[in-house]
Amino acid sequence: MSSHEYTPSSKFGKWFNDRLPLLTLANHLTDYPTPKNLNYWWTFGGILTFCLITQIVTGLVLAMHYIAHADLAFESVEHIMRNVNYGWLIRYVHANGASMFFLAVYIHIFRALYYGSYKSPREIIWIIGMLIYFLMMATAFLGYVLPWGQMSFWGATVITNLFSAIPLIGESITHWLWGGYSVDNPTLTRFFSLHYLFPFLILGLVILHIWALHVPGNNNPIGIDIKKPSNDTVPFHPYIVIKDLFALLIFLIVFAFFVFFSPNILGHSDNYIEANPLVTPAHIVPEWYLLPFYAILRSVPDKLLGVIAMFAAIFVLVILPWLDTSKVRSALFRPIYKQFYWFLVADVLILGYMGAMPAEGIYLLIARVATAYYFIHFLIILPVLSRKEKTLEVPLSITEPVLGGMSNPAMAKDDYKLKSLG
Repeated sequence: MSSHEYTPSSKFGKWFNDRLPLLTLANHLTDYPTPKNLNYWWTFGGILTFCLITQIVTGLVLAMHYIAHADLAFESVEHIMRNVNYGWLIRYVHANGASMFFLAVYIHIFRALYYGSYKSPREIIWIIGMLIYFLMMATAFLGYVLPWGQMSFWGATVITNLFSAIPLIGESITHWLWGGYSVDNPTLTRFFSLHYLFPFLILGLVILHIWALHVPGNNNPIGIDIKKPSNDTVPFHPYIVIKDLFALLIFLIVFAFFVFFSPNILGHSDNYIEANPLVTPAHIVPEWYLLPFYAILRSVPDKLLGVIAMFAAIFVLVILPWLDTSKVRSALFRPIYKQFYWFLVADVLILGYMGAMPAEGIYLLIARVATAYYFIHFLIILPVLSRKEKTLEVPLSITEPVLGGMSNPAMAKDDYKLKSLG
């Protein structure tokens, strides 16, 4: 919290603030003490907030013109593209915005993995973030079905069929999701309803995520706790706000490139063909941001075990704070962990590529090896490293690496005693 409590100067401001302290909250958000050494990887939180708002606003406009009916959905999308004023722009912003959203969230997650932002006392922040990520994937999949193209229809058929692998109740759940005995109009209606609802649930979780963040405060690249306020902090406004706005500007340039110059490059060509239950595409793939988990699903020969492995790949991230118990947060001071971190990054990229390839031959073999390493990394390597790794000395403050000083607390204490005696 700030060093002073904000008090409105006007009589109306005092009256309003006593009943609804929005002014105090706004002051807290602007005057919030933030570590001064935050780099540009920390700007993706603000970028993600922008992406969410963009998706909600464009989604609301699209929902005004979309018709959730199997016979009319594809035509309604074409109507949006051709006849609605700037409908093409709104749809391209929404479709590519989903990809930009996931790109930003993956950077956000891997930044947290590198700097240990999931560790105590930020476990709840991390868990809420994982819930947001899971809802994002569900929302993205539901939205992918709505255009009712070939890939939409068959993607929905394949993914919903996974629930049939659940013993005893699997078939019932699948038929309930379909609203019948196959993917049809009731399925589309339900998916549209859920796709409309989930972003508002995500918004609520984002508010909780930010709220939970303001209790322990931001982590930082050094990974040490700081006193608030102190010489190690700066007010959120204007210092961090300006940095976030600059990063957002750069992000918007990349975003605009996809929207205006390559709007369809991240989609699949089969989805521009109207859904036909009688014609199966040669290769059914989800959107790029779901490919690593799709690869894990297909790498397991048993259907039920594949489903379990796919959901376990997400759940293992939820319990990560209890798997990596090292007291040192940042990879800057964990040389062995840093190497395995980059192995994990490469592994996820390989899984993503394998998810886009046919599940056969060398592709299947590589996917199985990459899947095995994914779980070994979290379930074996990290717990072992937490106990066995020899870490580097961590500075006493975030200004110490810049201004100089001793990184060893014992040496610093002895030095202080000598100075006091002298």
